[in-house]
Amino acid sequence: MSLLSLPEPSAETATLLPDRFRRWFASRGWSPREHQLALLAKARERDEYLSLAQRTQADFENYRKRAAKETAGAEQRGMAKLARELLPALDNLALALEADASGDEFVAGIRLVNAELHAALERLGIEAYSPQGERFDPNVHEAMARQAVEGAKPGTIVEVYQQGYRMNGTVLRPARVVVAE
Repeated sequence: MSLLSLPEPSAETATLLPDRFRRWFASRGWSPREHQLALLAKARERDEYLSLAQRTQADFENYRKRAAKETAGAEQRGMAKLARELLPALDNLALALEADASGDEFVAGIRLVNAELHAALERLGIEAYSPQGERFDPNVHEAMARQAVEGAKPGTIVEVYQQGYRMNGTVLRPARVVVAE
């Protein structure tokens, strides 16, 4: 309903106003129509402020969600960086275990440390993979050499030099492999 099409207030409508409001409007020389227009203007102003408050609230909620998502992403990147730094140490530990096959307590302690480091990585969502016998995929494997192997299909991984690692499906380090010709 536009302002121009407002019905003229009746005597009955004017009596619905409390006496003090009628006196207040009358003291300013306002007619009931002017009073109605003033009320509509105030109602529009109220609606604008309500709309602004709702938009602000929605903007803040979007900001909160975006900040939480960015924080989670930063956490993931931090874990990936830490894992990349730890992987060479794990590789050297594995090489040390392979070199000394004696059963003394020192080697047993190294095996325990190795197992605990792998378990910690798994708890962070980082998994090792060794693609022996799989088809070579340059997205997840790094070919170190090509070798003719009897009985192996060309393009198949015949030896794994260094296992690969991934976190939540993302390759942190590709597996270093030998591929059959």
